[in-house]
Amino acid sequence: MRFSLLIAAATLAFAAPPAAAHHGWSSYDETKPVTLTASFTELSWGNPHGSAKMRWQGKVWDVILAPVGRMEARGLTRAEIEPGKRLRLTGYLRRDGTAEMRVERVMVGKKTVELR
Repeated sequence: MRFSLLIAAATLAFAAPPAAAHHGWSSYDETKPVTLTASFTELSWGNPHGSAKMRWQGKVWDVILAPVGRMEARGLTRAEIEPGKRLRLTGYLRRDGTAEMRVERVMVGKKTVELR
């Protein structure tokens, strides 16, 4: 019994930091959508959601995408947004000025994919 409690406590301790580090959507200013053309410099295709980095306005920006399953279900593939490919992104910037964008829409060529 004591061993089971120890394992449960250890599991919770390791699971809590990622959950606490996750950002809430209220951190982004949804009253001011931004559309830009850019290329990702890095791409992470994983859960809880995809993410990327890009250079914009002289800074390296963190880019928050949708969960991979949703992007794929809506027709967006990793190959289409690999680093170096030109994309048009529409999304919202962080309210606190942090160089981070939550993407709502990705346009690749003539294809538009809604992420939310």
